[in-house]
Amino acid sequence: MAILFDWYENPKTSEQQGEENMLHPRLRLNGKVSTAQLRARIQKYCTLTETDVIAVLDALSHAMGEELAEGRQVHLDGIGFFRPNLVSTEPVTEKTKRKNTKVRLKGIVYRPDRLLMDEVGKVKVQRTRFSFHSSKLTDEEIDALLTEFFTTHDFVQRKSFQLLCSMTQSTASRHLHRLCEEGKLKNVGLPKQPVYKPINGYYVVNE
Repeated sequence: MAILFDWYENPKTSEQQGEENMLHPRLRLNGKVSTAQLRARIQKYCTLTETDVIAVLDALSHAMGEELAEGRQVHLDGIGFFRPNLVSTEPVTEKTKRKNTKVRLKGIVYRPDRLLMDEVGKVKVQRTRFSFHSSKLTDEEIDALLTEFFTTHDFVQRKSFQLLCSMTQSTASRHLHRLCEEGKLKNVGLPKQPVYKPINGYYVVNE
């Protein structure tokens, strides 16, 4: 099976406005393989039982976690390199007090091993038949859709806004953030579970 992808426009800076749109390929996943499925596959390649594989994977997770917690890079032959990545919890300058307390783990950076890249080999790619691009709506068209939407709804969530405007998740989130900054919507929910309501008289149909 080929790797599916589609072409997307690169975001433009203010200096690039008016220039020809540049495109970049974006992968569309063909599905997901679970740990249980991988365990079954691993069992076929070696003499370990599936129970043995479970124990090895569990021990590997613990051993890697201990080494990464000590700030070490972990190299698994044929798989790749893993290392911890840090980020500051707030803007920090030389004058910031207690700077060392404002650092946390951001995530784990992974770099594939050459053997794994060779195992993947030369891939076959195919452009998807279905478009997943966002609709190119103007701000005025988005306002019109929301005005109609709020005639029958008290609030809008990211998913419903995404479907309403035929946008990708990232584009929908960006527009919702913009509408909040413009004072048209307000998040009355939680930061990670936002619920947006119109404010300041926006999206009200005048009889």
